[in-house]
Amino acid sequence: MAEYKWPEEGKRKHIGKRISRVDGPDKVSGKAKYTYDINRPGMLFAKLVRSPYARAKIVSIDTSAAEKMPGVKSVRVIQQPGAEIRWAGDEIVAVAAVDESSAEDAARAVKIVYEKLPHFVNEADLAAAPASYRRQPTEQTKGDPDTAFKEAEVVVENTYGNDVMTHCCLEAHGLIAEWEDDNKLLVHPSTQAVSGNGAELARALQIPAGNVHLKMDHMGGGFGSKFPIDRWGIEAARLSKLAGGKPVKVMLERDAELMLAGTRPSAYAKVKVGAKKDGTIVAWESESWGSGGPAGTGMPPYPYVWQIPNTKTKHHSISTDVGPQRAWRAPNHPQACLVTMGALEDLAAKLNMDPLDFVIKNIELTGARANVYKDEMMKAAEMIEWKKIWRPRGEGGMGSTKTLKRGLGLSLHTWGGGGHASNCDVTINSDGTVDVKMGTQDLGVGTRTAIRIVAAETFGIPIDQVKEHIGDNSYPASGSSGGSTTIGGISASTRRGSIDALNMLFEKIAPSMNTTADKLEAVDGKIQVIGSPNNSMTWKQACAKLGMQPITARGKNPGPGNLTSAGVGGVQMADVTVDIETGVVKMNNFVAVQDCGLIIDMKTTESQVFGAMIMGIGYALYEEKIMDSQTGRMLNPNMEFYKLAGLADIGNFKVHMMTGKGYDERGPIGIGEPPTVSPGAAISNAVANAIGVRVPTLPLTPDRVLAALEKERRG
Repeated sequence: MAEYKWPEEGKRKHIGKRISRVDGPDKVSGKAKYTYDINRPGMLFAKLVRSPYARAKIVSIDTSAAEKMPGVKSVRVIQQPGAEIRWAGDEIVAVAAVDESSAEDAARAVKIVYEKLPHFVNEADLAAAPASYRRQPTEQTKGDPDTAFKEAEVVVENTYGNDVMTHCCLEAHGLIAEWEDDNKLLVHPSTQAVSGNGAELARALQIPAGNVHLKMDHMGGGFGSKFPIDRWGIEAARLSKLAGGKPVKVMLERDAELMLAGTRPSAYAKVKVGAKKDGTIVAWESESWGSGGPAGTGMPPYPYVWQIPNTKTKHHSISTDVGPQRAWRAPNHPQACLVTMGALEDLAAKLNMDPLDFVIKNIELTGARANVYKDEMMKAAEMIEWKKIWRPRGEGGMGSTKTLKRGLGLSLHTWGGGGHASNCDVTINSDGTVDVKMGTQDLGVGTRTAIRIVAAETFGIPIDQVKEHIGDNSYPASGSSGGSTTIGGISASTRRGSIDALNMLFEKIAPSMNTTADKLEAVDGKIQVIGSPNNSMTWKQACAKLGMQPITARGKNPGPGNLTSAGVGGVQMADVTVDIETGVVKMNNFVAVQDCGLIIDMKTTESQVFGAMIMGIGYALYEEKIMDSQTGRMLNPNMEFYKLAGLADIGNFKVHMMTGKGYDERGPIGIGEPPTVSPGAAISNAVANAIGVRVPTLPLTPDRVLAALEKERRG
């Protein structure tokens, strides 16, 4: 009988192979329907009246003119007079009309009087933050850093940081809501939490959770920003109720998406780090600050990964009148990684050490995964030809071209990625097909494909005989797609459900094979006595014996057997060229070495890493939410001036996944977040290596590169 474990290497037909996404043809042909593509019969369109001020009190609201306009079907006041606004773009009134232009006209007709209040939106300068916007700082001390710094033979001090960046999903946030009767709601959302959003809507609307039905086939990105239904989604449902249950569609405009749909918090730190002359790291001290909007932000894990024996940290949480933060692939890790690896790279430079040698010398300070990091470092160095290309800081001139400087930088990172709670129903049909039903979602990363691979592997059948059914909260509940927990959760529940269903099939057919269920196995489209291909029947013959009664088994995670675990490490190295005359940074080569346990689909796994590297180049070189201190508004809420990396900006990528003994037996571990952590640090270090001076803050825009060079020239 089948056991609750993964097949061994050499016995895998599908797991670990390069398999194209099963939904690829639908997506490239346009057959796949995203939330934005859905238009229900009689649908209304919602628009929101937003505050033009970063901080203000609502004095009065007059919706009478809007209510009388042609095509307007419902109007709702979201925030009443007396409410205080804490960011520009906050929702005040919602309107629904027969088309978008009518809804926009009605929104403009709403009259709101505000009392403007003082605001604060730029936290890069700690000293400029008003006392009322600061929380009591948190401080932590380990060991004896004061004594360690006195004994340190080499000490460096510098400032590092990254500005606030904003989510920019290509499919904006939104949903379509319609009432099937007074208490039953149908919702087509763009969400990372199909199984969880129903309860959120039910609480807000005061109806039974079972009366909310969510359906979502495809979504255009989330990256951590699409867990909640959000106020605009709840208001769409309320507008629908006011309009007699008609479907109401609300999708954020691009400016609203960039202003409101979540940010990655800023992080800035003044760091002092010390070492012995031989390069042994002995002490760390940092004073940090940052903001994620009105709620401020917690301290990133400084120092990141490195378990330096003597440390002192102090962190200031600064609140700002800016749209609030949301999770964004590896929350707090990219910031901590940038600060930590930047400081250590600067220390290596002062020691006149190759940073690769410096990292390897201190690798035991990375803890339990030290040997993994060492192996990954050596592999990455080989892939990028580190020892051939690397030059000491500022000595990377390119031939006779005096304005072009080449540099290398490295970084390492970690993440958890353990599987979330997941349930699924696996059904074997009498025609030999298999259905897997699960209330999970595919953010575009290959969830559908992974489900099919695991089920097909378990049953010993081709992938196209498995059909997955996801994106519906009427299916068995599965966790939200966040924290890189999806692959562990859905693969483990699918494997357990498939094993249980297979064993039930064995029990059914064993008598007809003159054996017992414990002596059967499923291999290559057959059910056979273990190790005896001649004593077998085809998969379809076996399933035909089910007649009119298919087999269904419920798979769960957690559950019996060790099918998934948590905790991974990765290394990245960047090769850049910097034009010191223009300040432009060009990516030459970028390599990533990563472990994530047992790989279900090598092709989609590598694709996840490629996507993370592209996103990393974006936040390292281009992305920043630019706020105007005078007006409190975002100056670049559009795709013209909120810069993203394009195809010509990313250079050449190489990815190597750590597999085999020591990795595969851990089971699948999430890969979505870890490779997004190191790009900022690796690229920042490469630029410092190229030009001989640290550009302190991401993104590394041309003006910042030139400013750092000018500051160095002036001494």
